[in-house]
Amino acid sequence: MSWNLDADRPIFIQIVEHLQNDIVAGIYKPGEKLPSVRDLAFLASVNPNTMQRALSELEKTGLVHSERTSGRYITEDTNMIGELKSQLATEQIQEFFQKMEKLGITKDEIVKLVEQYNK
Repeated sequence: MSWNLDADRPIFIQIVEHLQNDIVAGIYKPGEKLPSVRDLAFLASVNPNTMQRALSELEKTGLVHSERTSGRYITEDTNMIGELKSQLATEQIQEFFQKMEKLGITKDEIVKLVEQYNK
């Protein structure tokens, strides 16, 4: 997955969001070791200090943890990952409904559009 980072928001926040999405999508599995800070920074085309800051934020949430001298690992707490997935999905749904409301589309119209899209 490409790292589409933009200058409109802090880069480290976008990196946190990207890694959260990768974790809930199963790209990084529970208990799996993450690539090194330098490798991730290279992949994202950012300074290693920026990547370090993002990883530190993920550690604060408990989604990632460090093991001395052996790197960073994804939590093995699948409930935490599931809750994050649900939270991220809810945020996407809320954003979707807000955009549809701005277009003047009702909930019933949204349901019809989604049914047509799924055919």
